[in-house]
Amino acid sequence: MYQNIATKVLTGEVRLSYVHLTTPKVPQSGGTPKYSVTLLIPKSDNATKLDIEASIKAAYAEGVNKKWGGAHPQPKNILHDGDGLRPSGLPFGEECKGHWVITASTQNKPQVVGIDNINCELAPQDIYSGMYARVTVNFFPYDNAGSKGVACGLGNVMKTRDGEPLSGGASAASDFAAFNSQPTVTQPAAYYNNMPPQAVQPAYNTPQTAQPMYGMPQQYNQSQYTQQGFRVNPITGEVIG
Repeated sequence: MYQNIATKVLTGEVRLSYVHLTTPKVPQSGGTPKYSVTLLIPKSDNATKLDIEASIKAAYAEGVNKKWGGAHPQPKNILHDGDGLRPSGLPFGEECKGHWVITASTQNKPQVVGIDNINCELAPQDIYSGMYARVTVNFFPYDNAGSKGVACGLGNVMKTRDGEPLSGGASAASDFAAFNSQPTVTQPAAYYNNMPPQAVQPAYNTPQTAQPMYGMPQQYNQSQYTQQGFRVNPITGEVIG
């Protein structure tokens, strides 16, 4: 019971799986798209489990008195043991071990808020399978084409903390785990000592050639033109003496 409503429950902290809280999903059996989430309730949280069982009984009694015309149908089990088997006969996923498992859904978009600010809805990227939350759910009787039972309706979600995302794909760490065990190849010091010396390329500096000033006589180094004691006139270029 929550807020004096016998069929309503506020869970303790649970982990969320198969999260469809921002976009509705069409059920496998077809029909109207619904927002849905699977709650993984720790088996240590006995209070939440007892509260859910009491609310299921209240919804069942409501169905007998108001919806099923006094009939007492055998309801389907909607609170599953994560250490057991799914209704299909297949085992639950590893994340369900040690938990009670129940799925809640609704046609109306639920509000998803954070524990730090319950007045502000979370951005879609902050809502994912694997996060932890407290959730309000409501149990109600149904009669669908002769099929009678109790269903779990989804209310609102308050995220309490982040968790390791749950997904069907493998992580990069698991895909490449084997590479962590491969040794790094290091060459011994002798390997480098026996290598031939590396040639060093000289610096290729292009000499700068001074350009003469046009219109002015060029000056020559007289010593460059002195041969066997002769001197050269720097103006005419004639040999002197």
